[in-house]
Amino acid sequence: MLQNIKSVLIGLTEEGDGEERSSALAYGFSLAREADAHVTVQAASLKLMVTHAFISNFAEQLVASENQRLDTLARAVADASQRAASASGLSCTTQAPHLAYPDLVKSFTALARTHDLTILDGEPVATAVDRGLIEAVLTGSGRPLIVVPQGREAFAGDRIVIAWDGSAKAARALNDAMPLLRTASHVELVSVTGEKDLTHSVPGAEIAPHLARHGIAVNVLALPAQDGDVAETFRNHANLTRADMIVMGAYVHSRLREMFLGGTTQSLLKDCPVPLFMSY
Repeated sequence: MLQNIKSVLIGLTEEGDGEERSSALAYGFSLAREADAHVTVQAASLKLMVTHAFISNFAEQLVASENQRLDTLARAVADASQRAASASGLSCTTQAPHLAYPDLVKSFTALARTHDLTILDGEPVATAVDRGLIEAVLTGSGRPLIVVPQGREAFAGDRIVIAWDGSAKAARALNDAMPLLRTASHVELVSVTGEKDLTHSVPGAEIAPHLARHGIAVNVLALPAQDGDVAETFRNHANLTRADMIVMGAYVHSRLREMFLGGTTQSLLKDCPVPLFMSY
């Protein structure tokens, strides 16, 4: 059983465009059963706003009608989630807020701070609503996040790869993932060489004794970057070793006071074959 995970937040966003079935919901329920944790499901709908003062009454009515439809869909998802949780024997609360995008991001990030772990569906499109939620939770909640790729509906944590670059972000992710690492039977700490200067970072061999003191046996491995692509190196390694999860610290750049995610983080958020456990 997973220890020290007592509250799990699952985020779903209803945009009314016939999106695929959520993998995060089933995955989150599966993980919560392993941890005997309470689940909060937020099935939110995006409130469309009328931004032009001279828009016609007809257009206003269309927007109001669409907002009502989205709100109804989200409430139906919340109700269905509650029934599914009850059928699985899970303690669960649901919410179905109908908010404009900035308010939705702000409220969901605040909610994530009151949970041990947040679970969201993967989103390959960088400008999509769900990607905005991922980035906001990652950088603003102070809590770890699992991003679930489509089709991964059952939690598995037997084989875990830790993406290690010796940085503070990687150390935070490793520590946040301890409840999962303790129950895994095969943990690899993988560094990718040749992509950036690791002179002032903590080598993987030095973090291994720390994990051993927590009862975690770890294999330390260094891999060359494939064509300079760190993310692709981790993707290939996860596939080759049949990993259940990658644990990594998110790297964020700051330019002109605007935050944006680093290349490896963005690439893995766009395409990762396994659930991605992330901290910042």
